[in-house]
This record gives sequence, structure tokens and C-alpha cells, in this order.
Amino acid sequence: MGECDLPGYGPAYQAFRIDDATARLSGDMETGINACIECCDRHCQNDRPALRCIAADGSLTEYGFRDLRDLSARAANLLSDKGIQPGDVVAGLMPRTVDLVALILGTWRLGAVYQPLFTAFGPKAIAHRLQTSGARLVVTDPANRAKLDTVEDCPQIALVRTGDQPIPAQDIDFRAGLAAASADFAPVLRRGDDLFMMMATSGTTGFPKGVPVPLRALPAFEAYMREAVDLRQGDVFWNIADPGWAYGLYYAICGPLLIGAATTLYEGGFTADSTFGLIRRLGVTNLAGSPTAFRLLIAAGAEAAAPLKGQLRAVSSAGEPLNPEIARWFAQHLSAPIHDHYGQTEMGMCVNNHHGLAHPVRPGSSGVPMPGYRVAVLSDDDRELPPGAPGVLAIDLQQSPLMWFTGYSGQPRLSGRYYRTGDSVELAADGSVSFIGRSDDVITSSGYRIGPFDVESALIEHPAVIEAAVIGVPDPERTELVKAFVVLGDAPPSEALAEELRAHVKARLSAHAYPRLVEFVAELPKTPSGKIQRFLLRKAEIEKQGMRDAAKG
Repeated sequence: MGECDLPGYGPAYQAFRIDDATARLSGDMETGINACIECCDRHCQNDRPALRCIAADGSLTEYGFRDLRDLSARAANLLSDKGIQPGDVVAGLMPRTVDLVALILGTWRLGAVYQPLFTAFGPKAIAHRLQTSGARLVVTDPANRAKLDTVEDCPQIALVRTGDQPIPAQDIDFRAGLAAASADFAPVLRRGDDLFMMMATSGTTGFPKGVPVPLRALPAFEAYMREAVDLRQGDVFWNIADPGWAYGLYYAICGPLLIGAATTLYEGGFTADSTFGLIRRLGVTNLAGSPTAFRLLIAAGAEAAAPLKGQLRAVSSAGEPLNPEIARWFAQHLSAPIHDHYGQTEMGMCVNNHHGLAHPVRPGSSGVPMPGYRVAVLSDDDRELPPGAPGVLAIDLQQSPLMWFTGYSGQPRLSGRYYRTGDSVELAADGSVSFIGRSDDVITSSGYRIGPFDVESALIEHPAVIEAAVIGVPDPERTELVKAFVVLGDAPPSEALAEELRAHVKARLSAHAYPRLVEFVAELPKTPSGKIQRFLLRKAEIEKQGMRDAAKG
């Protein structure tokens, strides 16, 4: 492991040593390490809070690292009593409460593997993930319990009762089990290649695939929290992403606890009012989330943001590219620097506009490689492309010591020099990376390659537009036509407005990239984590074209 070297970047960037991220852990990847020790036990000597839980009714409860240590030991004892062994998978289908954190840390304390299940999933999505992981136990609450009734070969169920609800005879009473269990459980040491999470891809382009996360991912999570998020001990941190997904589990649970910082969980659903209210009430200074959430905050208007102006020291955006309009709005109305970060479930975050490292931040760029990663832009035949040439973003496995992904569950391990992300990007001369789109999303029209993100960003800058998704639809003359699906605010849809949007994109972007076709829709198809599923829009267009062709025939 060596040092990072990118010309023109600040001293903190140049001085970062990959070894430092590993040295800050208390365990050793070869002789023994435990995620619960790293995220909890070793921080028990301080009296700082570890967890702020805000219930759906707004009540706030704080927990210290000693509280979490005791809860994790009770959970580990309960899991062990029910037959869970080190290496077994335990799934959680739960809201954002202290019970969820107790389950995660208890699973890790036992040396077992935690699998998140997003609470908005239906039975089919749950069944697919449980089958992929081979989970031995699933912990859920009464609101989600019925989803498991139709899951074939469902593992043993533990129920987190929140009152006097009846519990099925075959279920484990999770809270009663915690209360009866001992608060003493010696953490089980594992090795760096052993797993501590079992994730699944988000399903933007097809069925989710299992993503095993080994303990040697911890230094990468630690580096992101310090260098990109710039989480400091004086910060009040809130990552609003749900721990049912990678960005929430990696960086709302594991990441902050790993560096001994407090994290925040809000049980209620997302609204602009509740989010602005909690930021003000808790004194949040460091915020993380997705562009989808940030667009909803913008839609609430400048007046809602005014009381918070100057409070947020750093805002991190992940999950999909950050539109430049969002950055301008945050700067104007919140005086908050919001930086775009790029990553995948498969590897965590790896290209960021870092809050904690000095380097040029170019508007519209996803950032620069995080220390510990070397990225390349590849042609179809794996040639590294120079700046200005679009290609597929890849991780150089030979020169990326923080890269921990080795392959999908049940599939062959990665081989060769590069891991191809499937995302089309362009490298700039300053070393920064600009996102174009998923490789499947790039549009070819009249010989031009058009990235949907650029067109969507231009559309969102129009005051009538709340959200937009852009795809290519087949055309015999131009190969593809650019089509935009547009969600409006208060403006009524009309052909005049559609023409205004076309002209707006022409003026803002280019004459060849404007959407010749505009369709106004009430909502866009998304994954449960909020990522736009353009492939569903393309599929629907192909089906409509087939129906039109059949009618003509």
C-alpha cells in the first residue's frame, strides 16, 4: 500500500497514506478483527453520544457507546441461543430504530453476517434476497411481518413488538429475548476476508445480485467518512439514507460509528418539513443524502430553508449524479457546500468531491478518485482512454488497495486488471470524472453520443420542472430520438411548455441533445432507494411501438 499522487491537489490529499486507514483499526485483518469492536467497543471509554433516535412521534432518545455495547451483547446472546453461528446470515426487515442498531451490532459481535431488507420491499423482493443469501434468521416488526407469510422456505422469524401485539407461536419475541439475555458476550474474531454484510445491487437494470462485503472493507468506509464526508467530532451528523440500502448501512450506521462519531436515525417518513425541522432542532452540521431527497427540499421553497442558512458545514450527495442546479440552490439559500460523491453497492464510494481533502471541485463533476483507488476510463477493448474521450469507468485492481469487492455471490471472482462499473464517464485533464450515464442509458442520435444526465440536468434548471428522466427511443433515420419524461410542479402541461423546454435545453446544452419528444408524467419509475429506472421507460416505449406496429399491420 502506498501514497496517493495526483498533481495539483492539496497537501492533505498528497499526505494521505492508505496504511493509516488500516492502522486506525484496533483489530488485524490476518490475526483477528470484529466489526462490533471497531464500531462500538473500542469507543466506550468516551462519554460522547453514539446514536440519536427520533421516533415517528418526534421523541428523541440518545444512546452512548456503552449502551450499544450492552445491547449488542444481549442481541449476540439471543442470536447464539437460537442457533446462529459465526458466518451465518441474519436479515433485518425493520424501521430505523435502536432495535435495528442492536441487531446489526449483535450480528457482527457474534461474527455473523448482516443482510439489510428495505421496509418498502414486497414479498417477492424479500424472497429473492433471502434465497440469495441463505439467511438463517430474519428479524422484523408487526408492520412488515405479513410480508414473510408468502415467502417460500422463509427462515426463522424474530418479531420486534412495539406494544402488546400478539406474537405468532413460532416467532421469537426479540425484545423479550434481549431483556432476558446477558449483557456480556465476548466478540468473535474473524479474518479480513470473512464477511460481515451481505448486500444486493439496487436492481436499476435487472434482478438484484448478491454483494458479499468482507471485513477488509472497513478501512475504505473509514477513509470515506474522514476524507469525503469530513465527519469531525464536533459535527452533528445525519445521513438520511435508509440503512436498508448500501449508502445508509455503510455510511449511516457503520461509517460514523467506526470513527467514534454519533449517528442519527429518524423513524418517520421523509418530508421536506420534517427534514428541515430536524436539521434545525438537532443542530445538524454535516448532512448526507440523495439528489432525490435534495430536490424535494428545494421544492419546499427558499422560505423553508431560510432559518437554516449558514448552519450546514458540509453536505454530501450520493446515489445518483448531483445536478448543478441543486448545488447552486444550496449555495444560495443554505450557504452550504454540497458535493457530489460516486460509488456503487459493490465497492462503496470511490470518486468524490471531498470535503476533507483539498482539490479542485469542477461543477458537474463527480469528483476525483478517493485515496486508495486508481480509476481509469476504458474503451470497449479495455484500452485506457485519455481526457475528453467517453468510456466506461473502471477500477484498476492492481493499484487500488482499498478496493474490497471480489465478485457477486454465487458467481466467479473478479479476474483481470480492471473492474468495469458499467457507468459511462469522461475524464478531465485535472483528473476529475464526469458522469454520463449507465452504459445502457447512453443515447446515440444522428451519430452523437448523448448522456441522459446532461439533458436531465438542463431540464431541471427550468423553473416548471421538478424531475426528469431521459431515454433514447428507436428511430429509423437518427438511430434514436431523445425523449424526456417530465414531472412538473404547479405548471399545467401543454405543448407550448414542451416547446419551451426543448428551446431551454437547446440554449443550455446543445442543438443536437434537446428532447424532440416530451411526455409529462405524474411520477417516474424508481427503485425503492430512489434511483430512476430508465430501463423500464425504454421497455414501455418498445412495448408501445410494438402495439402501434401491430395496429398498422
